[in-house]
Amino acid sequence: MRKLSLIILISGFAISGFAQYNLDLGLQVGGSNYLGEIGGKEDSRKNFVSDIKMSQTKFALGGFVRYRFIPRLSAKVGLNYVRISGDDKLSTNPGRAGRNLSFRNDITELAVTAEYVFYEIPDLGRTMRFRNDFKMYAFAGIGAIYHNPKALYNGKYIPLQPLKTEGVSYGKVNASIPLGIGLYATLDKKHRIGWELSWRTTFTDYLDDISTVYADPATLSSPEAVALANRRDELKETNNYPHPTNYAPGNKRGDPSHKDSFISTSLSYSYVLRGKSSFYKSRYGSVFKGNKGKKRKVRAKF
Repeated sequence: MRKLSLIILISGFAISGFAQYNLDLGLQVGGSNYLGEIGGKEDSRKNFVSDIKMSQTKFALGGFVRYRFIPRLSAKVGLNYVRISGDDKLSTNPGRAGRNLSFRNDITELAVTAEYVFYEIPDLGRTMRFRNDFKMYAFAGIGAIYHNPKALYNGKYIPLQPLKTEGVSYGKVNASIPLGIGLYATLDKKHRIGWELSWRTTFTDYLDDISTVYADPATLSSPEAVALANRRDELKETNNYPHPTNYAPGNKRGDPSHKDSFISTSLSYSYVLRGKSSFYKSRYGSVFKGNKGKKRKVRAKF
């Protein structure tokens, strides 16, 4: 019984000390892809990852600040830079291949998410020192993105948003909803190595500059807009594509019933900053504030 009491006492002090480590700053790097009108196999668009072309995986970079409010709940502010791309030439769907559109989009995202730890090992190795731990978490939040889709044309990447290739004006700033799961191990209370899988659904269907129908060339603003709105004529005629009239003004160019989204997976490293817990401040804070020699007032406990 005395041994058990001693273990509980030691554990309590270890956990209260560990609670001081609530803030970490980190970087992450990984890959990204997107779900939209470009991609897929023989069938029409599918939901989530089943329509992704792995060959179009690009990079994702980011930095973040994370603060733990209570043992299982943290808030994170992240600034991310993500590239996505797609090319109809890679699709085995005849309609998409015949459409012959492509894009690249560099997205900057500022997001705030809440992380909930659903599984943890508070003392890796059972050392009773609580210097290493392991956590798995789920997260959700809200973000703002800035995006600017471009197409490769005559050897240059041309911004598509100003051209209004579908005769529609859309903004470069939009909202996103990050959702995902992650995990990390904390080593020596200071270093965190993690992995994260994140899916961001957005409120725009123009990450790829494709959404509705082919515009009438007479209504477009420039020869460049006409050329990039319908690139069917760049292909050699074969029997593998639908008839050219399928790409005439007013016919389907995209699918406005689904918004575009993107997905990323990344590895992260963060450094944990040591702070003072409320337990620490209430009992020992005055010792380190130049109050040596002063008498502390002690309240009687009744």
